Amino acid sequence: MSVRPVLLQGGRLLDPSTRRDEIGDLLVIDGRIAAVGGRLDAPDGTEVLDCRGQVVAPGLVDVHVHLREPGREDVETIATGAAAAAAGGFTSICAMPNTIPPTDTQSAVGFVIEKGRQAGFARVFPYGAISVGQNGEQLAQMGEMVAAGAVAFSDDGKPVPNSHLMRTALEYARTFDVVIAEHCEDMALGHGSMNEGRMSAKLGLKGIPSEAEEIDVIRCILLARRTGGKLHLCHMSTKGSVDLIRWAKDQGIAVTAEVCSHHISLTEDAVDGYNTNAKMNPPLRTAADVEALQRGVADGTIDVLATDHAPHHYDEKEREFADAPNGIVGLETALGVNITYLVERGILSLNDLVLRMSCLPAKIFHLPGGTLAVGSVADVSVFDPKARWSVDPKAFKSKGRNTPYGGHALTGRATCTIVGGKIVYALAG
Repeated sequence: MSVRPVLLQGGRLLDPSTRRDEIGDLLVIDGRIAAVGGRLDAPDGTEVLDCRGQVVAPGLVDVHVHLREPGREDVETIATGAAAAAAGGFTSICAMPNTIPPTDTQSAVGFVIEKGRQAGFARVFPYGAISVGQNGEQLAQMGEMVAAGAVAFSDDGKPVPNSHLMRTALEYARTFDVVIAEHCEDMALGHGSMNEGRMSAKLGLKGIPSEAEEIDVIRCILLARRTGGKLHLCHMSTKGSVDLIRWAKDQGIAVTAEVCSHHISLTEDAVDGYNTNAKMNPPLRTAADVEALQRGVADGTIDVLATDHAPHHYDEKEREFADAPNGIVGLETALGVNITYLVERGILSLNDLVLRMSCLPAKIFHLPGGTLAVGSVADVSVFDPKARWSVDPKAFKSKGRNTPYGGHALTGRATCTIVGGKIVYALAG
């Protein structure tokens, strides 16, 4: 069924993929971008949107999301997660495989794809698990999962401790031209609740040292050098990791990396008072780490801004800090956090923000979108970069309410999200 044409009028057309930055119109017909730039005429029956004062950009892409279905539909479903993504300006999201059971088979991949299609909000692309059952022992059937639609592989939620298995995974991934995404953590050092440092000592909590991440970062980088496989490092959190990634790129190693909105905006101080909504893995670190991560995004060492959207039930986060689960929701706050802490502070331009939230993640993971080029799929994000708003978790489309940003004032908000030419979200009012 064809959708009604849409004309986006008078917005700032910002597309790093085509080096376009101008005030003009964008016309969508039959799910594709039909024309872009200048003043455009539209066929009869076209829906016209006034985008003056707003940015019209390629749809945002989040390559690191936990949707909890199957197994924990009480926490999040593929439909509610996809709706939350659309409300945050995301047109595509990649679902991690640590569900119950894990996404480690062809049929499990197909399940995620079909549920995402039925939801009809943001596109949902599944990761496949690297190992059977995410047990880190036996390589999963990667070829079958790629054929079914898996776009990358990870055991996220836990690292792959066996270096031989990681090497084999990178070699297989090279065959299929997909990335291996690693949750970098040396588990022998990772048995803690927050960053190891001043705040953990104050609160009497066991800490996780930065070396727990950095040891696995360098291990995986060296294996990527050996195999030529494409390595993607998830949710980087330390200055040392940034330095190692910068070295790897200088060596020509095929490594990309992401950082989450919370790690470029919050420090371990957010945990003070035993705030479980600030508990995550990797943990919030020091101000020096935040500064290094921000610099890494600015100079291109860090390729992608992601969320690691991880909903949990309210009761689970109400446990004692050490027993509460790791993770926060982020799909509906990421754009505002990134604009507030990176763009408004002069660390990143809006152009570079779109590059790292849309163009590069789409390119690295071979996803549709990431461009406003004529003829491309009409996945478009419209956002107001100056909109001031206060985070109200009760208003989230996500089932999750576990955010450390509740009540925070942010700048920048999605106003309209278009997927395949269809408006899937419009900000009320």
